[in-house]
Amino acid sequence: MSIQGWYYLHVSGDLIYKRDLPGTATDIRDSDFALGLWAMDTADRENAWQVCVEALAGGANPQRISELAAKWGCTDYAARVGIKVGLDGNMWMATAKDFTNLAESAAGFGATKLEAFAELAKALGYQPSKGSGATFRDLLNAHGDGRTPGRDFA
Repeated sequence: MSIQGWYYLHVSGDLIYKRDLPGTATDIRDSDFALGLWAMDTADRENAWQVCVEALAGGANPQRISELAAKWGCTDYAARVGIKVGLDGNMWMATAKDFTNLAESAAGFGATKLEAFAELAKALGYQPSKGSGATFRDLLNAHGDGRTPGRDFA
């Protein structure tokens, strides 16, 4: 990963970018106003999706996330990380690989795939962090192997 900068989720819901300069990440981690922190590699589409999904799940402004997803050309994240996605009526539904049914398994619904991914992240226990918590991909990988999402990664 070649880090060009850092995105952080401000308590106001703003997703803010800072260039990667010495001390930038440390300053953000030390800030009481930052809820989440993501390194940004503009050449890595999975990294772009991770920022969009996790920031939206953490409470970022949806319009800002939509703008960034369009700018970064985020297309198909689901196949890359093993999410099942499809239409359920007029909503997108996203589930982990081991989905059984809605009564037993986590699922996310949204008007867009991105919104459905963010809702799935929340259903799996995703919480924004500044570097020590589970990523959405961690939770997807753990889902179904006996670990408790959101607890075994604390």
